[in-house]
Amino acid sequence: MTATVEQLAFGLRKETGLPFHQAVEAVREALKAQGFGVLTEIDVQATLKAKLGAEMPPYLILGACNPPLAHRALTANPEVGLLLPCNVVVRDTGRGIVVEAMDPVAAMGIVQDPEVAEVAKAAREKIEAALAALE
Repeated sequence: MTATVEQLAFGLRKETGLPFHQAVEAVREALKAQGFGVLTEIDVQATLKAKLGAEMPPYLILGACNPPLAHRALTANPEVGLLLPCNVVVRDTGRGIVVEAMDPVAAMGIVQDPEVAEVAKAAREKIEAALAALE
């Protein structure tokens, strides 16, 4: 199990020793503690099974939003809505449960706006703190 949050090319990753459903609840609570709410939830496993008959391990995408940060970013540049919410994935790798989150700095870097960059940095700090809080 990884003790720290790993930086990926466009995301952040943390392994957890929790079973899948407990990990999902722990992620929700960790995000909430950092001011994020979950606006959307996509059960990729169930969707692909229903639409394609495809089998895959549990895979859930949570669309997380921190309203004050979203408001700041949208005020700076309304087109930022194309990059919201921040996706957080909880998935079973077959060897354990992994939580991965979009890195707002990487995603919003394409906007090339200093004010948006500041908001993205604050969002990444909060998401990283949420992931770090996971067991």
